[in-house]
Amino acid sequence: MALSSLLKLCAGALLLSSTLGNTPQANTDTMPATTHLDSIVVGAGCFWGVEKRFEAMDGVTDAVSGYADGTGVEPTYRAITQRRNQHNPNNHAEVVKISFNPAVISLTTLLQRYFEMHDPTQLNRQGNDIGTQYRSIILTNSQAQYDSAQQVMAAYQPLLTKAGFGAITTQIKPLREFFPAEQYHQDYIANNPNGYCPDHSTGVRFNPQEQEQTAAVDNSALLQGKHILVIDSESYCPYCEKFKAEVANSYSGDIPLQFRYASQLSGLTLKTATWATPTIILLENGKEVFGRQGYLSAAEFYLLLGKFKLGDSEAFNVAFDEGTDGRFCQQYEIFKNTPDGVFTDKLSGVPLFDTRDRFDSGTGWLSFTKPVTGAVIEKPDNRYGMRRTEIRAKVSGIHLGHVFNDGPNGRPRYCINATVLDFVPRG
Repeated sequence: MALSSLLKLCAGALLLSSTLGNTPQANTDTMPATTHLDSIVVGAGCFWGVEKRFEAMDGVTDAVSGYADGTGVEPTYRAITQRRNQHNPNNHAEVVKISFNPAVISLTTLLQRYFEMHDPTQLNRQGNDIGTQYRSIILTNSQAQYDSAQQVMAAYQPLLTKAGFGAITTQIKPLREFFPAEQYHQDYIANNPNGYCPDHSTGVRFNPQEQEQTAAVDNSALLQGKHILVIDSESYCPYCEKFKAEVANSYSGDIPLQFRYASQLSGLTLKTATWATPTIILLENGKEVFGRQGYLSAAEFYLLLGKFKLGDSEAFNVAFDEGTDGRFCQQYEIFKNTPDGVFTDKLSGVPLFDTRDRFDSGTGWLSFTKPVTGAVIEKPDNRYGMRRTEIRAKVSGIHLGHVFNDGPNGRPRYCINATVLDFVPRG
C-alpha cells in the first residue's frame, strides 16, 4: 500500500474514533488494568473466609467464590452440599478465583499465603467442615503456574513435618472450568458482619522470622485472677478487626484483655474450640469460665463482662436492669468525699465524671453538674408514669442514672448510681 493511501486510512480511522467519543488515548488508558493481570483458582475449605483473606492482600484485584473440579454434579451450592455428594470424589470443590497483578504480588507469595491460611494436611475437610467440597486444591491455568505450585508445596512440606504435621494432601491440577457461586455467596463476610472466620491455619510460616514472632508466648500471667482472652487470626479476619475497632480498642477495664493465636494457648484449660476467630473466652486462674465463638457487639461484650465481674449483685441490677442504688448506700458513702480524681465506668474503665464537678445534693446519690465530655449518652425514659432523661455510658452502654434540671445555679444535676462506678485518684 502506498504511503499516501496509508496516511489517508489512518486519518479516517482517527476521525471515526473522535466522532464516537473514543480517542486512541482513551483506549490506551484501559490497557494497564487489563493486560498485566493473572489469575489462579484455589480451594482451602469454606470459600467465604478464603475469598475475604485474598481480597485483603495488596496486588489482588478481585476474588470470586465458586465451584470447580467436579464431574456429574451441578455446580450449585444446593447440589454440592447434598448428603450423597459429601464424600463423592467427583463433587465440585468450593474454590476462589483470584485475579492479581504479578508486579505487586508474585504467584509464589500468593501460594505461600494460601498454604499458610489453612491446614493442607487435612484430607477432604477443614476443621468441622467435612466433605470433598472442602478439599485443598490448586487449579492452574498454565504449565508455569503448575510448576510454581509444585515448588511451593515441596518447600512447605519439610516445614510442616518439622512442626509435627503429616503429609500435604493438596491436589494440583489444570483448571478445566470455573463456575462462579451464587450471588449471596459473594463477599459473604462483608455482607454478614456478625459472625466469625474459620481459621484452620497450622501456624507454620515460610518466613522463619514470622514463625518466631507467633511462637510460644508466656501465659503465666493468665493463670492468676480473671482475664478476657480473645482468639485472634494469624491471617486477615474482618470479624477480628471489627471487634478490635468497635470493642477492644476502647476497653480499659481492670480485667485484662489479652489476644492470642490458637497456637499460643499452652498452659490454659479451655473447653471451647479455638478454630473460630474471634473467640472470646473468660478465664479465672487459667481455666475457662465461659466461651463464645464469633464477633460480639459492644452491648453483648459488656453484658458478658458484667456477669463475669459483677455476678448477682446490686451493681449488675443497676447496670443492666436499670435499677437504682438505695439512698445513702455504702458505695455512696465511700465515694461522696473522695480525693481529687475521676469516676470511671466499672466495666469499660472509661472516665465518666470528675470530682471537680461533684456537689452534695442531699439526695443520697452522687450528683454532678456535668459528665466528662463525650462520655455519656442521654435517652428519654417515660417509665413509671414519669418523663425523665436517662444517662448511659457511651462505651459500655450501662445504665448510670438520670439528669434533672435542679442543679446549683441553674445547672443540671446528674444523679448517678455509685455502684456502677470506680474511682481513680488524679495523678
